[in-house]
Amino acid sequence: MQKLTEKQRRFVNAYIKTGNAAEAARQAGYKGKNANIVGQQNLTKLYIRNAIENRLKEIEDAQIADAKEVMKLLTSTLRGELEEEIIVCEGRGEGVSEAVRLLKKPSIRDRLEAAKCLMKRYGLMLSDVEIEEKKAKTAALKKDSETGSGEEVTIIDDSDTDQAE
Repeated sequence: MQKLTEKQRRFVNAYIKTGNAAEAARQAGYKGKNANIVGQQNLTKLYIRNAIENRLKEIEDAQIADAKEVMKLLTSTLRGELEEEIIVCEGRGEGVSEAVRLLKKPSIRDRLEAAKCLMKRYGLMLSDVEIEEKKAKTAALKKDSETGSGEEVTIIDDSDTDQAE
């Protein structure tokens, strides 16, 4: 792979910004009418086109979150470390209110959702066997409560004795 000259590097950067070969050539330092010709010639050179494509890919990759970044966000949400800015109206009296900015931690629902996503990522979801076992236990408990298991349950309310002491 051929190395780019300083002017070619500037051309690549300017072309990415402008999308115009002649303007990129001028910004890179090519002179006058030659800038139009050099700009078009630069685009026909494979190593310059590859440099443009690689640079565009770098820019795109920097804008897209990778798996590690997503995992950090989910973990921070789960732990309640993030804060979100919200705006609320606060009454000041006599029919006057004012918008106030507050920082809010993730809600329990947000934290649970982050936990579910992390569990799914690490394969920690309940297996089909565990789910079936839980269903069977629940059904057995329900059956016992409907038919009565023969055991008597006595509820003792001792809250009155605590107050007397």
